Amino acid sequence: MSLDKSNLKINLKVVMLDMMERENISINEFVNRFVDHIDDYVKGADINYTNGLIAPSTGGSVTGTFNGTLE
Repeated sequence: MSLDKSNLKINLKVVMLDMMERENISINEFVNRFVDHIDDYVKGADINYTNGLIAPSTGGSVTGTFNGTLE
């Protein structure tokens, strides 16, 4: 799955509107709901590796520079 910025905007707007309609506002609830949507957004990212890392045939640490994209 790739990052869905428009869905994130909708979810954050819903949280804000819901909290604004309440008589008693909980800052902790707002922050928790806000952070949950950000967390879901980030976890939805795809990492597309293209090249750059080298694994030695004899084993050991991978070296090089990661080349790819985050979507």
